[in-house]
Amino acid sequence: MTTADSEAKKPGIGAHLGGNLRENGMVLALLAIVLFFLIMVRATQGVDFLSAQNITNLFLQNSYVIIMALGMLLVIVSGHIDLSVGSVAAFTGAVSAVLTVKWGWPFWAVIPATLVMGGLIGAAQGYWIAFWRIPSFIVTLAGMLVFRGLTLWLLQGQNIGPFPKAFQSLSTGFIPDVFGAGKPNMTALVMVGLAAAAIVWSGLRGRRQDAAFGVEPEPAGLFWARNLIVVAALLFVGWKLAQFRGLPNVLIVMSVLIVLYSFFTEQTTTGRRIYALGGNEKAARLSGIKTDRLVFLTFVNMGVLAALAGMIVTARLNSATPKAGVGFELDVIAAVFIGGASMSGGSGRIIGVVVGALIMGVMNNGMSIMGIGIDYQQVIKGLVLLAAVIFDVYNRNKQG
Repeated sequence: MTTADSEAKKPGIGAHLGGNLRENGMVLALLAIVLFFLIMVRATQGVDFLSAQNITNLFLQNSYVIIMALGMLLVIVSGHIDLSVGSVAAFTGAVSAVLTVKWGWPFWAVIPATLVMGGLIGAAQGYWIAFWRIPSFIVTLAGMLVFRGLTLWLLQGQNIGPFPKAFQSLSTGFIPDVFGAGKPNMTALVMVGLAAAAIVWSGLRGRRQDAAFGVEPEPAGLFWARNLIVVAALLFVGWKLAQFRGLPNVLIVMSVLIVLYSFFTEQTTTGRRIYALGGNEKAARLSGIKTDRLVFLTFVNMGVLAALAGMIVTARLNSATPKAGVGFELDVIAAVFIGGASMSGGSGRIIGVVVGALIMGVMNNGMSIMGIGIDYQQVIKGLVLLAAVIFDVYNRNKQG
C-alpha cells in the first residue's frame, strides 16, 4: 500500500465529527444555549448573562446536579437507575443539620459522619439490587418514599438552622487570595491558568498514547480547535470570577471530583469493568468480573455523593427544610442522558455528563432571569430530555 493510499484511508475531520456526533453536538449545543441567553437576557432584561455574579450563581445553584450526576453516570452505565437521590440528599442534609445545630458537632466531624450515612444508605439499596436482583427501579422508588418520609420525621415538619460559618463555607465560601492582590484575585487566575495548561497537556498525552497503541487520533486541526475553545472559555470564566470574589469552594470540590472520576472511568481496571458490565452483564460475569460487587459499589458511591450534595444544598440555604431535594433526581438523570449516556448502559463519559449538567443549569438560570414561568420551564426541559433520548436511539439504530 502506498503512502497516498494510507493517507486516503485516514479519517478526516468530517468523518471524525460524524463518529463523535453526540459528544461534539452537546458541546456545540451548550455554546449555542449560552449565546442565545446572552442575547435574549440583554435584549429583554438589559443585564449581562455572563456577569461575574451570575456565573458564580450558576455554579452555586447547580453544583449538586454535577456532583450527583457523576455517581448517577456509573449507576446508569452499569445498567441500573437510582430514583432516590433527591430524597437521600434531603435526608442526609437533615442529618447534618441535626448534628450541627441540635447536637453541636463541629463541621469537621459532621461532614465525614454524613458521608458515611450516605454510603450506608447506598449500601442498603445496593444490597437488594446487586445480590437479590430486585430491579433498581423498584428498590430506589421505595427508597425515594422511605427517605422522604424519614426527612419529614427527622425535621418534624420544621426548618433547622442557621449553621455556623464554617459549615456554610462548604457551599458559599470562596478560596482566599494568597497573594493578597485584591481584585483581580490572583489566586483564581493562577489556578485557572494551571487548569487550562493541564487540559492541553492531558489532550497531548492522550494523542501520544493513541499513536503508541496504533489508534488513529483525531485530526490535529480539530484537536487544537476544540482545545482552543475550551481553554478560551475557561480563561474567560476564570477572569470573570477573579473580578468578583474568586473561585467558590464548591467549584474546587466539583473540579477535584470531575478529575478523579474521569481518571477512574478511563484509566482504572474497575472503571472499565463497570462499562463492560453495562455493555453485556452475562459476558462480563463469564469473563471473571464480579458483577454483583460492582453494582453494589456503584450504589454505595451514589449514596456518598448524594450525601455530599445534600450538605452543599443545606449549607447554601443555611437551613434544612422538609421540601429539600424535591425533583433533584429528575435534573440529575436528565443531565446524564443529555450528556450522552446510553439508556441501555455501557456508554457515557464524565465530561459529557458535566456538559449535560451545565446545559440544564444554564437553561434553568437563563429562563429564570427572563421571567419564564416554572410551568413552561418544565415543558422545555422535558422536550430537551426527550430530544436527547431520541437522538441516542437514532444513533444506535443507525450504527446497528
